Amino acid sequence: MRAVLQRATYASVTVDGEVTGRLESPGLVVLLGVSVEDTEAEAVQLAEKTANLRILEDESSLVSAGAGALVVSQFTLYGDVRKGRRPSWSRSARGEAAEPLYERFISELERLGVPVERGVFGAMMEVALVNSGPFTVWVDTDELTGPRRT
Repeated sequence: MRAVLQRATYASVTVDGEVTGRLESPGLVVLLGVSVEDTEAEAVQLAEKTANLRILEDESSLVSAGAGALVVSQFTLYGDVRKGRRPSWSRSARGEAAEPLYERFISELERLGVPVERGVFGAMMEVALVNSGPFTVWVDTDELTGPRRT
């Protein structure tokens, strides 16, 4: 799984003119991509990492600050642009496989005490945010194991 974590002071997701999720205080916008290889274990691992990363103001985490997350499904995070002019989506999980892992990621964040707002899985969404910093990090479960490169 992959997530782009953006520290935000405000964010919202709108679908068909209706706001489906919003952050009205500082927290994280999480753009979440699921690959064809991902399992529930990656969803749990990524949620724990996201909840506890000390990337908010004063090196706080979502958990320690009591801050919320706005989680948006983003299959394009697995787009491959190495060949040709069109991205390939062959590594992106299909909806029927990705949605349960998206939901598992959210339920694990909530279990850890993180208030969660969300987009609508698979919908065309408008995401608005005020990125604080700006501060954006990329987390990939494939890179969370093994030796750390120096």
